[in-house]
Amino acid sequence: MQLIDESAIVWSAPDGDRVGRPLILLLHGYGSHEGDLFGLAPYLPLDAVIASLRAPRPAGPGFAWYDLDPELNASRIDGGDAAARGILHWLDTQQPSSVGIIGFSQGGAMAVHLLRHAPERFAWAVSLAGFVLEGDAPADARLAAQRPPVFWGRGTADEVIPSRFIEHAQQWLPNHVEVTERIYEGLGHGISESELNDVLAFLRQQSDAGAGHATGGAGGTGDARD
Repeated sequence: MQLIDESAIVWSAPDGDRVGRPLILLLHGYGSHEGDLFGLAPYLPLDAVIASLRAPRPAGPGFAWYDLDPELNASRIDGGDAAARGILHWLDTQQPSSVGIIGFSQGGAMAVHLLRHAPERFAWAVSLAGFVLEGDAPADARLAAQRPPVFWGRGTADEVIPSRFIEHAQQWLPNHVEVTERIYEGLGHGISESELNDVLAFLRQQSDAGAGHATGGAGGTGDARD
């Protein structure tokens, strides 16, 4: 388990104003930090509390959810599992009415991976320039049965995420979640205004559908590589 540093979390609301409100987790990309995706906070639903987490492992100028191999070929499932368990352990201390996740790049992979550990604890997930970790996760079968909504957005000019990661996600996601896939012409490894608008439309759709009933228990644009 890779524990979350609670002192590094960037919150949109003070401690006394968080209980019983929807919670949105922001998960940054490889080599980035908890301040990176927090710039999205003003655009997100006003009733939600935003918590931008710092990944547990030092990486380059920032942090990572799991280590990379130089060839970008090894499975990340063990590191992803450890990071997911750490986030869920921290989430046990919170008391939200529902939990959604927005992740960028490696953080986008973690957004999906959290669903693969505890699908019943999350209302939805957004993966921006993300992918799906190869290998089996503990709750893959439950996830496929529950099929929560997932937004997956990526650019045609993204040269950071290997093509085989994208191909794997294209095959895996439709078999496990209700995926909304959006592809942005000419977008590199980043987040565009049109993509952000689509994410906000997706979140409104979840709110209108009453998809925010999963509880988080009793209890992110980066310069990421992946």
